Amino acid sequence: MKFHLVDKIISLEPGKRIETIKALSLAEEYLADHFPAFPVLPGVMMLEALVQSAAWLVRVQQNFSKSIIVLGAARNVRYANFVAPGNIMTCKLEAMEITDSFAKFKGEAFVEGNTTVTGRLELRCFNLADKTPHLAEADKAVIEQLKSRWKLVHGPEALAAVGV
Repeated sequence: MKFHLVDKIISLEPGKRIETIKALSLAEEYLADHFPAFPVLPGVMMLEALVQSAAWLVRVQQNFSKSIIVLGAARNVRYANFVAPGNIMTCKLEAMEITDSFAKFKGEAFVEGNTTVTGRLELRCFNLADKTPHLAEADKAVIEQLKSRWKLVHGPEALAAVGV
């Protein structure tokens, strides 16, 4: 099962910062187990929402040239408040550095002004074909899927708002 934890890109400044939202619904399957009597977004999913948000900024900066962007390291992660069904979690990330193969970010998520998670992220960026050349077609397919998803999360509108 794949989890999409960015519902909408609110704003972004290429190479610098991004703001996204995740609206948590009781319909999300993982909430049945976490926790049945007190459903809340698992902490690791809060962190993943930050990672996915940062990855969108990297994709824009790299013109969607990498099929895979994954968490390489998370540092100074602090959890503060729960995210419950019906809450809208806002993620704000600031790029510290973006290169061809990695990116570093400071991030924070919050609900109604209350911090839920903060941390520093290091992302790794690559194509499957970098090590396995016959997977170049798989890279192309993944990138096309990401471009389609980009439209669904209102990426083009966020770029247009800053004149890009």
